[in-house]
Amino acid sequence: MTLAEFDTRRKTVGTDRGPVSYFDSGTGRVAFFIHGVGTSGYLWRNVISQLEGDRRCVALDLPLHGHTPAAPDQDFTLGALADVVAATCDALGLLEVDVVANDTGGAVAQIFAARHPDRLSSLTLTNCETHDNVPPKAFLPAVLLARAGLLARIAPPLARNVSRARKLLYGSGYQNVRSLPEEVVASYVEPLLGTHGRALLFQRWIASLHPRDLLAVEPDLAALEVPTLVVWGTGDRFFRTKWAYWLRDLIPGAREVVEIRGGKLFFPDERSRELVVELRRFWAARS
Repeated sequence: MTLAEFDTRRKTVGTDRGPVSYFDSGTGRVAFFIHGVGTSGYLWRNVISQLEGDRRCVALDLPLHGHTPAAPDQDFTLGALADVVAATCDALGLLEVDVVANDTGGAVAQIFAARHPDRLSSLTLTNCETHDNVPPKAFLPAVLLARAGLLARIAPPLARNVSRARKLLYGSGYQNVRSLPEEVVASYVEPLLGTHGRALLFQRWIASLHPRDLLAVEPDLAALEVPTLVVWGTGDRFFRTKWAYWLRDLIPGAREVVEIRGGKLFFPDERSRELVVELRRFWAARS
């Protein structure tokens, strides 16, 4: 699915957390997709193109990402982002959803699930923050730059050099980053770094990454009976495979871990067919 095709099915909804842009296509049970930091709903375009004939697929852009703006005083903590997810579901009248999440979106999804277990039909987590692995050690240098107020000074030129941005910002998340179209990279980077004001907001987003919100809901996750699938790329330097099994052992509704051999952080984009196979199998078993 091209970005132009994706955008023909893009809408905006007003919520009590501000306007939210989202993709909405298909009919039937709702698969609700949550992306992480530095991407957008576009991350799911290849997954959705395979599923929208079977499901209603909704993919939001979190604040500051994609087409969703951020207020000057926007709260970027994980808990506040989970509130954005809840507010979006409320505004769209989505009473029960199959959540699928990646990267920081997986941390947001865990908090959303812990706070609103009755809103989920199922939960699928791919490589993401877990327990106290927030931020992951491999991402800590960027967080330290942000907390020192330096990220907004050095990162904006990447918005003007898409090829370099693809290599530096996304190279570690793909087995073959050249498979990521430059137009997608531009769509990711421009909302975050295209102006000095946006760069300052993005710096604040990165600086806000902290384990406290995840740790606070851990007792609720330990009681979560929602059917949960964990699908994990084993080649990810940010979120090692041990965290997949940690999630399986923590969440009572989780029964298995599916390993995507050699898959990196953004395997839901790069190896979408393998994820779709597992989603269909998982959802069919619950029908």
